[in-house]
Amino acid sequence: MATTGTAAFDFPRLRAEHDLAPTELNAIEERLDGDNRRLTGRDDDRGLVFLLRDTAGRPIGIAAGYSWAGIAELKLMWVDEACRGLGHGSKLLDAFVAEASARGVRRIWVATHDFQAPGLYERAGFERMGEFAGWPEGHSNIILCRTVAA
Repeated sequence: MATTGTAAFDFPRLRAEHDLAPTELNAIEERLDGDNRRLTGRDDDRGLVFLLRDTAGRPIGIAAGYSWAGIAELKLMWVDEACRGLGHGSKLLDAFVAEASARGVRRIWVATHDFQAPGLYERAGFERMGEFAGWPEGHSNIILCRTVAA
């Protein structure tokens, strides 16, 4: 039988791999990002991360995401429960927005659940763009966006 030269793709196998190693997952995500760069002609993607540490060096807060093609997405926002209510979330969010703006970003996107911090984002000038009820059941996932001045 003749081969096509793509033997690795002739018989793909679908397998559940719920514990995929982070390095392999990152490599696959980089392939997707490469496709996105090629298809849009934009290769300006960069991580955007601010970390808040206590005096012992332990992380007590983070605002993490990326900027790319004139947008930024805040994918991870967290403040340790013992440190909440002290303004750390606002400080992290302000730093994220300022850096995104310095990079020429026009819009910043974030998703949060109704039991997390939608009020924090709204006080910072984010507007609700969508809400998905039942995500998780009994709650909503809220998508917010802030437009940054040019």
